[in-house]
Amino acid sequence: MAIRTLVTGLTLVAALALSGCDVGGQGPKFSIVSGSENTVLQPIVEEFCKQKNASCTFSYEGTLDIGLALQSEKGVEQDAVWPASSVWVDMFDAKRRVKSLTSVAQMPVILGVRKSKADALGWTGKPVYMKDILAAVKNGSLKFLMTSATQSNSGASAYLGMLSSALGNKPVIEPGDLDKSDVQSTVRSLLGGVERSSGSSGWLADLYTDSAKKGVLYDAMWNYEAVLKETNDKLVGVGKEPLYAIYPADGVVVADSPIGFVDHGRGPKVETFFNQLTEYLRSAPTQKRIADTGRRIPLADVSAKPDPSWNFDPTRLVTAVRMPEPTVIRQALDLYQVALRKPSLTALCLDFSGSMEGQGEGQLQAAMRFLFNPDETGKVLAQWTPADRIMVIPFDANVRATYEGSGNPAQQKMLVDRVSRQRAGGGTDMYACASRALDWIKSAQNLPSYLPAIVIMTDGKSDDANRDFMSRWASVNPHVPVFGITFGDADKRQLDALAQETSGRVFDGRGDLVSAFRAVRGYN
Repeated sequence: MAIRTLVTGLTLVAALALSGCDVGGQGPKFSIVSGSENTVLQPIVEEFCKQKNASCTFSYEGTLDIGLALQSEKGVEQDAVWPASSVWVDMFDAKRRVKSLTSVAQMPVILGVRKSKADALGWTGKPVYMKDILAAVKNGSLKFLMTSATQSNSGASAYLGMLSSALGNKPVIEPGDLDKSDVQSTVRSLLGGVERSSGSSGWLADLYTDSAKKGVLYDAMWNYEAVLKETNDKLVGVGKEPLYAIYPADGVVVADSPIGFVDHGRGPKVETFFNQLTEYLRSAPTQKRIADTGRRIPLADVSAKPDPSWNFDPTRLVTAVRMPEPTVIRQALDLYQVALRKPSLTALCLDFSGSMEGQGEGQLQAAMRFLFNPDETGKVLAQWTPADRIMVIPFDANVRATYEGSGNPAQQKMLVDRVSRQRAGGGTDMYACASRALDWIKSAQNLPSYLPAIVIMTDGKSDDANRDFMSRWASVNPHVPVFGITFGDADKRQLDALAQETSGRVFDGRGDLVSAFRAVRGYN
């Protein structure tokens, strides 16, 4: 199946549309689901909506979430999708629900390295190849942040760039290439440099800047060229060291930022509005504004100003890695998830307090049956591997028990069986569980070879022992992020505070607990 052709060419908006006049009177209600990298463009869209007297709403999802929604029987609920790359639409939109897919900008995925680290590695002012990055990872002088290749386009792009380089920069990756042991070994070693992962490019950039403000300095981050610009603008604004742009000389994957229409049968007025929106986004004045954010656009003479101080140059020609066929991409992503990614070390704190009795207990048990069912998790690229280590800790006012296993299918079944015997009852103390989880992670041999995380699912307010836990947390290195999953009447303030202090994140499981557990897998 060939990648679908994008709408090309630069269409100028009619003067009437640019003037803000709305010949149809009140504009429609219009919703867009987008990748997090487009948050900086939301105000530009909202200005157009205001001109048209339209009510526009944005929601942000990971690449995989958008793709899975397109693939589902129900489809996406929004009127437009705006993922980072058209590849994901082509791979998941089997029912061809998306129409008029139009590229808005281009963004190569590159490596931003802390300037002093780039100097120390001897990378400033010279070409850097993937083999140089591999050597730095292997000798322990470089670690980086990177989104999960199975959850986010920037991570998938970095990963496919690694595969292409390991194959000697073949014109295109073919199915048989993924079976080569030397290629797998090279890419596995490169991915060993991942220090933190996530399911969102925007969240990862925020993690870098927020950590720098706290004095926690990461070496590097794979992300979009434009997102690195946004990150450096924030870093410089608070007096912190910027990231130095490394454009791998082997080649990079370039995202095409396409927006497409999804027809829900609401009439021609909605589709007309979408067409006007794309014309507006592709018009010369708007393209100039988009270029100012660091994105690359078709107008060769319009771009953000290069900044030699951190090697940023959106006018620079890059060697673009040609994207494989969608079936090959899917095989590559499966390979990443089951064989090449850095293994995870995950402690799951499961709330079985009295308030979970009934529906809560049933939904938590169902979520565990999903999480530890390889057939189900494989469908959404969230499966475990035998190299992953898992600790399940049911708790109420105390830690009830600890069950340790791996991603081996038989051990996953064992974990489900143990959890299935739990019944709701008692009070709630999530910090006792988190402390037990931390002790387990701290005792792990070769901790740096894993991506550790504590995941707490709770529906109730815990006794406040946060200070005691945080003092213990600070003594563990590397620091372990704590992720929360809310349920029922959870006191989100406590989970938010704990996640913020540990550089984690809180997911809303009140509507769909299974999806929340799947999402958190992208961060570990």
